[in-house]
Amino acid sequence: MRYQIASLLAIAIVTLAFGGYAAAAQKPKSESTRKKPGVNPDAQVIVDFNKRINAYVELHKKLEATLPTLPKEATPQQIDVHERALAKLVQAARADAKPGDLFSPGMQVIVRRILGQVFRGPDGRQIKNSILDESGERAVVKLTINGRYPDEVPISTVPPQVLLSLPKLPDILLDVHAHTIADFIDNAFP
Repeated sequence: MRYQIASLLAIAIVTLAFGGYAAAAQKPKSESTRKKPGVNPDAQVIVDFNKRINAYVELHKKLEATLPTLPKEATPQQIDVHERALAKLVQAARADAKPGDLFSPGMQVIVRRILGQVFRGPDGRQIKNSILDESGERAVVKLTINGRYPDEVPISTVPPQVLLSLPKLPDILLDVHAHTIADFIDNAFP
């Protein structure tokens, strides 16, 4: 069981550890592979992350296009049927999906570092509590790639201080149309 905070990062913060990857990512680079001064060392990781997300978005669009279009005034039942049908298509297309397929180890390090800075700041405790306790209690959700986000667990909002600190993220890590978890980072909060 893991604490789930989703709103996009939803996240997956979000919906969000590894331990070994952080250590591996922090190994010193040889002289020949070090970045030049003034170059953002996270840029390539973020470019790779965006490519992964764009590929997921394209798959999502392709799969959703095979389903009947929802009526303009769809009922909750029609929306639920549509979500579940799309989820089945996504699950079949990503049958081998695993944590880290979207949030690569390098991206996980970046997200943890940024969240650590936010949550160690002067308003950190208050921000973290507002995410985790929005519903009045902490929801415990077992995260599963391609699993359905539980209907009974509210999706937390993420304060602007957190969203503004992170690289631009699409609201697809929690695929709201399929109501499934596309990826997550364990233990993202310090």
